[in-house]
Amino acid sequence: MSNLSSPVESPALPHRSSTLRTVSTGLERRASLSDDEAIPGSDSNETTNLLLERLRAWKHMCGYLEDYVSVTAKVQKGMSKDFEKVLKTVNEPLREGHHFSQSVGGVSSFFENIRANTQGMINLYTDGERNLRTSVLPTLEKLHKDIKTKSKELQTGASKGAKAVEKARNLTQKHIELLGQQTAALDSAAGNKLETSHDPYIVRRGIIYRLNKQVIEENNNRQDIIAVQNNFQQFEAHILQTVQAAMEQLVVFMSGQSDRQKVMYTDILATLQRIPPEFEWVNFITRNDSTLVDPDAPPRSLSNITFPNQDHRTTQPLIQGTLQRKSRTLVKGFTSFFYVITHARYLHEFKDNDDLRRDPSPELSLYLPDSTIVSIDEVKHTFTIKGKDVSSNVVGNAFHTNTEFIFKAGSASDAKEWLNVIKEAAHAPIATTTAASNVTSPVTSPASPAASTTPSHPPAYGEKESASQSPVSPPAVTRTNTTTTTGSNVAEKVPSEKTAEKDAVKS
Repeated sequence: MSNLSSPVESPALPHRSSTLRTVSTGLERRASLSDDEAIPGSDSNETTNLLLERLRAWKHMCGYLEDYVSVTAKVQKGMSKDFEKVLKTVNEPLREGHHFSQSVGGVSSFFENIRANTQGMINLYTDGERNLRTSVLPTLEKLHKDIKTKSKELQTGASKGAKAVEKARNLTQKHIELLGQQTAALDSAAGNKLETSHDPYIVRRGIIYRLNKQVIEENNNRQDIIAVQNNFQQFEAHILQTVQAAMEQLVVFMSGQSDRQKVMYTDILATLQRIPPEFEWVNFITRNDSTLVDPDAPPRSLSNITFPNQDHRTTQPLIQGTLQRKSRTLVKGFTSFFYVITHARYLHEFKDNDDLRRDPSPELSLYLPDSTIVSIDEVKHTFTIKGKDVSSNVVGNAFHTNTEFIFKAGSASDAKEWLNVIKEAAHAPIATTTAASNVTSPVTSPASPAASTTPSHPPAYGEKESASQSPVSPPAVTRTNTTTTTGSNVAEKVPSEKTAEKDAVKS
């Protein structure tokens, strides 16, 4: 018999598409399925897993940016607190601030400007933190959620299609294995009868049926994956655009903050530079005009200065002038000094009459009531006084030993005048001395009431005059050495013999 053809044509096997080359991204990609094998060796979840891994990469990228913005916001908050510390350094009023002008345009106004601009920087960083947390960070957080949602959708949809493909492949694989068993059994049976369900022909057609369903599931899953791949390009564009918008907001906030801070610092500098160099000084000397020294006022002059009791009568000398004193050593002889007898009844010796070059401290001081006129030489115009030097300039004056001092006047009249004043200062209290009169007062008798009021003092020099003769009135003196004489003659009071003189003198 001739070979008979099958009354039913073999159905067309499902055709798996040949290798695809897509241009959606401009790159050539090979399809994961092969046309040569009924059961491909590749995993149906391979593409899905790759796309899921890419979504995780985008998610982590977004998380990095969230952390960046979040930490930047924390830094902004920290900078705000740091600038609060900066503000505290100038928040207190200036010490001795009353020395600066309180008007606009001065140092005090400059520090007010520093405080205002520093407070502005505090507000600037506070606003920066708020803007980052309310504008930039929510945008990135929303994008992060979108990526998670996309990943979840891909994982759910792809797993469903992948499960259907795996199920179809398992059934096909089972029947392919069954076909191998039946064909081997038929060859070994040598014409023995087989069950209908084990007929290799039937098994082959069952494989074609199941392979067709497998290919349909594979192609459906493939179309889903292609749709996801094509959507990925748009989704990634959305991710990048969202990130760019968020970073643009970040840059706008930060650059604006930087510009505003720069303006504040520039304003601080401009405020300081606008202060004229002489502004504070002019205001200072205007406020303290009564305290500062007037440069146009003339300098002080000693001649114009007055002080209490400057012209009191006790400050005026009874007599003053130049005398010579014999040195205590025989080699030097007589030396000129300036002498003065005061109302305090002291005979003071000075090197000169200059009160400006050195402190006018007496070189020699004799208290006349405690001193004695030892001798008088009218020819040589000398007189000797024995007394104690009570000045503070002589070493050993703590003991104040009695010493004889020989003085020499320029003329006989000068010697008489000095002697009269010395005797009057030694006899009478200060109250009886009249320095303003230029003539002697009339002499009264001892029986008169005026004479009885004079206190009794031991005479400084023994006199030969009778007891009925009244004492000599004090001479009139001025600040300079005078030649005024008294009514009585000093020479007449000097005894002719030194022995009588010594007997009459009482210390």
